[in-house]
This record gives sequence, structure tokens and C-alpha cells, in this order.
Amino acid sequence: MANTAKPDLRPANSRFSSGPCAKRPGWSFEALADAALGRSHRAKVGKSKLLQAIDETRDILGVPADYRIGIVPASDTGAVEMAMWSLLGERGVDVLAWESFGAGWVTDALKQLKLDDARSFEAPYGEIVDFAQVDFDRDVVFTWNGTTSGVRMPNGDAIPADRKGLTICDATSAAFAQDLPYDKLDVVTFSWQKVLGGEAAHGMLILSPRAVARLESYKPAWPLPKIFRLTKGGKLIEGIFKGETINTPSMLCVEDYLDALAWSKQIGGLAALKGRADANLAAIETYVAANSWLAFLAADKALRSNTSVCLTFADPAVKRLTADEQAAFAKGVAALLEKEGVAFDIGAYRDAPPGLRIWCGATVETADVAALMPWIGWAYDVQKAGLAKAA
Repeated sequence: MANTAKPDLRPANSRFSSGPCAKRPGWSFEALADAALGRSHRAKVGKSKLLQAIDETRDILGVPADYRIGIVPASDTGAVEMAMWSLLGERGVDVLAWESFGAGWVTDALKQLKLDDARSFEAPYGEIVDFAQVDFDRDVVFTWNGTTSGVRMPNGDAIPADRKGLTICDATSAAFAQDLPYDKLDVVTFSWQKVLGGEAAHGMLILSPRAVARLESYKPAWPLPKIFRLTKGGKLIEGIFKGETINTPSMLCVEDYLDALAWSKQIGGLAALKGRADANLAAIETYVAANSWLAFLAADKALRSNTSVCLTFADPAVKRLTADEQAAFAKGVAALLEKEGVAFDIGAYRDAPPGLRIWCGATVETADVAALMPWIGWAYDVQKAGLAKAA
């Protein structure tokens, strides 16, 4: 008979959403008290805060001094689109996908930009593409961490140092939680609302000297809207990378990002942020190892994300259900957890296999992850008991 007794311990913070993600521990609205509200972002105070955000991003992430960092519109999506529309077309491109956002970049390259020489390589959820097929003398577009699949690049070893093409890396759920080898990456993008729990709407665009050289030597065949334009008269618009944003940013969101960066430095920088995410993943791994009905979507530990952790139900009785029934089962588990107030927004992404997705980025406390896992077991037992009754 199923054990449907509720656990005694509850997470202190039940927010496990994969974006926008949990705020840093101890956050309150008082953190925004110094925001430059009602002031122009082009005034001295606004520009100084935007430049501070760029400089502290460089410092914490260890971005090389000769790489440009800019704040751009439309979150990570805007940053990736800006890079693709501005840089692609000079040579052939390989677009890689192992989850829904990577699949979106495939669609953009093949169906929107309609590039003449574009190839796509795709892997199922939980796996990664075979990099032996990828030609890095072409441009290559890929996600570092699959937010909707729980799969990440183990390292940058597959990327040659002497490549002729550019590497365009969507790193939105990897930045501030995983090592990014900048010498292997020509474009890196991320958004504030992921690992540091910032507010949405703004993206970060990091360009290598090779990417800048491409921008200044190549003009795409298609028109570029204003918010995508990184050059003027064949030269990089340097102001974008000094805090002079293309459009009007939210100074409230800027202040929130600065607060998250300050917290990151206070706890020990990138090493501490990575350590917190790793500890959160380890808490889930310990529970999964002791419960055979639960499994990681990313079966290969070397490819397993420490931020967007995706789980599936491995119970043969559940796996025998139809696809729709499996989806309903997983949604039922997530709904029970939300009703109890112990976990919000942990259902699998709509395009992913049925299951759960637990955000384990640096702003999440390991004690809360550990407290959550028995509750998942409780909700699973309740749903399983419902299956038995229906049968």
C-alpha cells in the first residue's frame, strides 16, 4: 500500500521556477532602494550603473579584458537573435539542438534567415549531439546548457582553438553556475533572470575580438532592425559596451542585477556560485539513487545540468501509460506539490518528455532542495495510488 503520509519538513522557499528564478537568499525590496528611478538612463547616474553592471559581470565571470560585454534588449532571446542576424551568412553554419531553445535557433537559421548553407544537428531530450559531425570551420550555434532538457556541455574540448568559424553560444542557464571556456566561445549570451535570479527583459551579449572583426568586415544581405544594429559605418558601436544601451532599460531591473552581483561577490564569486548549484544537484542525486521510480532525463552524469535538473518517472507502471496519461501523471504530481505550497513551477517544459524540472541555480538553498525531495515522493505515491484505484 502506498505511503501517503506527508513529510514533516517543508522548504523555507518553495520557488523552484526555471525562469524567472528564485531571488538570492535574504532579498527584499529594500535592495532596490538606490535605483535611479525617474532619471534618464543616459544621465551620468544611469550610465554609471549600467557600466558598473558590465564591469562587475566581467569581474565575476572572468571574461577576458579584450572581450566586449553589452546590455541588450529582449533578454537572452534578443541577445542570441542579435548575434545570429548580425553575424551569420558570411560562411556556412552548423546549428546544434538538444532541447527546445536550440531547436528555435535551428528554425531561425533555416526558415527565418533562410541561409543558403546551413546544417542542423539535433539530439533527443536527455542526450547531446555528436560533435565529431560538427565542422568548426563553419559558424556554429548551440546552447551550453539545455534549460528544458537538463543537459549541458561537459567542457569545451570539442571546440578547436584554431577554428575558422565563430561559435555562438546561448549560455543563459549556465552563466554564473558553470565554467565557460571563453577562448572557445566567440559569442556568449545570457539573461539576468536565470542563475542570479534577476528580473526579466534584459540580455547580455559578450563578443570576442574575432566576433568584432566579423561585425566590422561583413554586412548581412538582409536589413537589420534598429535593436539588432551593432555597427555604424562599418565600425562597432562602442557605446553599447560602455552602458549606452540601444533602447531604454529598466533602471529598477538594473539595480536588482547589481544587487545580485554584489551578493555573488560577497559569498565568494563564481567558485561559490558553482559550488551552491553543484550542492543542489547532489541533493537530488542522493534522493534519486535511493528511489528507483525516479530518474534523470540526462542519464549521463557528465552531461547533467547543475541548474535546470530534469527528472522522469522510471516506474514501469507509469512508463506503460500512454504519452497523454504519462503527461497527466506528471502534471498531477506537480499540481499536488503546488497545492501544498512546497514547490511552485516544477512541471517539465511543455515540449519536453513528461516529468519534473527543478531549478537548482545558485540562489536556491540546498536545504530547500533536500526538503523538497521527500515531498515529491509523497506526491508520486498519491498519484500512484490513484492509478491503482482507477484500475
